[in-house]
Amino acid sequence: MDQHTLDKLKFDNVRESLADCCACTLGKNLARRLTPSKRGETITRWFDQVRQMQDAFETRGAIPLGGVHDIRPALAASGTPAGLDAGELHEVGETLKATAAITRWLESIGEAYPLIAKAGERVGDFSPLAEQIDRTIDERGQVRDDASKRLLELRRTIESLRCEIGQIYARMLRNPEITRILQFPNTTQRGERTVLPLKTEYRSQLRGIVHTSSDTGSTLFIEPTEVVQTNNQIVQLIDEEHKEVIRILAQLSYVVHKNEPAITATIEALAILDLISGKVRYAKQRDCICPIVAKDQQLLLYQARHPLLIDVFKAQGRPVSDVVPIDVRLGDDFDILVITGPNTGGKTVTLKTIGLIAVMAQCGIPIPAGKGSSVPVYRQIHIDVGDEQSIEQSLSTFSSHLSNMLRMLNQINSQSLVLLDELGAGTDPDEGAAIGQSIIDELSRIKCHAVLNTHLSALKAVAFSYNRVDNASVEFDVQTLKPTYRLRIGEPGNSNAIIIASRLGMSKRMVKRAKSYLSGRHRAFKKAIEATVDSRRQAERARIEANKTMLDAEQQRIHYENEARRLAAIRIAEEEWHNWLGTLRPGDTIYVKKFERSAKLVRLQLQKQTAVIAAGHVEMEVPLAELLQLDRAGRSH
Repeated sequence: MDQHTLDKLKFDNVRESLADCCACTLGKNLARRLTPSKRGETITRWFDQVRQMQDAFETRGAIPLGGVHDIRPALAASGTPAGLDAGELHEVGETLKATAAITRWLESIGEAYPLIAKAGERVGDFSPLAEQIDRTIDERGQVRDDASKRLLELRRTIESLRCEIGQIYARMLRNPEITRILQFPNTTQRGERTVLPLKTEYRSQLRGIVHTSSDTGSTLFIEPTEVVQTNNQIVQLIDEEHKEVIRILAQLSYVVHKNEPAITATIEALAILDLISGKVRYAKQRDCICPIVAKDQQLLLYQARHPLLIDVFKAQGRPVSDVVPIDVRLGDDFDILVITGPNTGGKTVTLKTIGLIAVMAQCGIPIPAGKGSSVPVYRQIHIDVGDEQSIEQSLSTFSSHLSNMLRMLNQINSQSLVLLDELGAGTDPDEGAAIGQSIIDELSRIKCHAVLNTHLSALKAVAFSYNRVDNASVEFDVQTLKPTYRLRIGEPGNSNAIIIASRLGMSKRMVKRAKSYLSGRHRAFKKAIEATVDSRRQAERARIEANKTMLDAEQQRIHYENEARRLAAIRIAEEEWHNWLGTLRPGDTIYVKKFERSAKLVRLQLQKQTAVIAAGHVEMEVPLAELLQLDRAGRSH
């Protein structure tokens, strides 16, 4: 897809909304870089991943991605001479600690969700390294006192010497003769040295080393002779402490560096899992579904809503259902749809809804449409919408639109989707209609999918001249003078200008005169269209009912297949359970490997491959793989 199309459809807004649904920066960054695929197998796999993750969320809960960071920059720096600082190592440790929980979650889903297991197969368990970092770096990102025996000794000695200095200063500050010559009766720091703020005029009355003075020169910061030697010791020990910290961090950085390839593979796998999880949350928040990836090149959207309108309504606190849905199809009985009617009828929104949903689908993002919707794989999607006049070229609106359309015609093929707004507008209506029909001729020759908007009545007749072109209109309520935004396939739209004028107060005399000015050909064509509307509506209703019946049957088939798989999984789990632990029953004592202690079995949840256990007064859910049966002698087996 060219960037022009993605920009016009505001696809960046969808990517950003998806990023908001991801749990960490890994998935967020992937979401912001998503681009449509042209491979049907890839898109199908993406949607199958989402479906499996949705099911896993229901049976196992959400994948625990808390605490995961994008530590790839730190991994790259771990092999440099400078290594990593304590804060960077803390972030690495947090992420590696989180991977242990993710690994357990992946183990808990077993083989029930093969695509999720495949996406997570490179996730490693780095618990030993995470524990090593945790023993070295505290939650504030500081090296712990007991990170090494030498560091602990140094810090204890420094603290002891500081206490000695504190006692000396405390004694001095209790002496009125000393506090009298100070600017304020407290110590302060200059570098690593504790000093007193002496008034300049009393310099001769206090022996010691002057380190600095105040900006005004009225205060001297002096280190009394009594503490100089102890302060010297502290400064030396702090230098040794700093070297020991550097040694510890370098050693830990080296361990991280040795594991860099495996950790990087884990981070990349977590990014994919986070993106899939983000798609699940995006779908749930917006009532989206995973569409069928159509191999027969048919676009079929039931109850499709514009994704960005949904976000606008959500921001306003309005339900998703307030966005008026459309049903639209291409590639079945027609390939080109000509939408006619007044400019206020929501035709442009229809174009953008179709285009944006097609792009989302090819990125594997669930779409806001009804079950049974299918989307083909387009090689290209082109859109010309809005005022795209080029100031640099000083082109008119008509010339600008026509230039864009001609550029598209030179690039498209039978696997393209073309969306054109206000076909034939911006020039003489007769010539505009002639050019519009010529463009439809070319689109028909190429056999691509296209949706075209126009308010030119002459183009309504085009659909009656082609086998693979049909009319449509966006419904308009002449009583309220507002569009309903419902798409009517097979019904060309009316401008309703004279009716609207009458509703707005035009006199009956003027209305009658306006009608008389309509050409006989116009009136005859309008009557011919009206004569076909009822039959087309009946045909559309019959089509919708047939599709609904077929969809219900398909949903029933899927339900029964899923139920059969679920029951088979339970049966297999029961067989595996009984083969492994024999006659284990609720109330039995079992050993939990994860906690390295025994507990009571409360109940089995075979369909989830988990058990609820009681450890003391606390009940918790653990994977069956974590349990060992204890015999009456207390031995595990």
